[in-house]
Amino acid sequence: MFSHIFVSVKDFDRALKFYSEVMRVLGNEPRFCEPEKPWAGWHSEGRSRPYFVICKPYDGRPHDPGNGQMIGFMATDRRTVEAAYAVALRNGGISEGLPSLRPEYHAKYYGAYFRDPEGNKICVASHGDE
Repeated sequence: MFSHIFVSVKDFDRALKFYSEVMRVLGNEPRFCEPEKPWAGWHSEGRSRPYFVICKPYDGRPHDPGNGQMIGFMATDRRTVEAAYAVALRNGGISEGLPSLRPEYHAKYYGAYFRDPEGNKICVASHGDE
């Protein structure tokens, strides 16, 4: 469905550290990193697309995280949701919802919510039994 998803950031170095750790826990691989532009991207293991990119806004205007916008990353299991949430908070993320079952979405939905250091809302979710 998606080719790529871009998220803008103000502080590229801080965002790179944050997302490098979260993506590592989720098993996503670096696709490119060009600090001089600045931008960096990751993709699922062994795949080229879709990929996730952080960058400064192309138009040069200030970054502004939107209200009501969120990106959800797939986790292989509930332990990975918990690990990604923990590493996000250790690297400057802010909690928006502890890891837990959320049966209002579906019976096996297990997710955690946080904001990255730039204010972008992120979800990590597993849809399986464990």
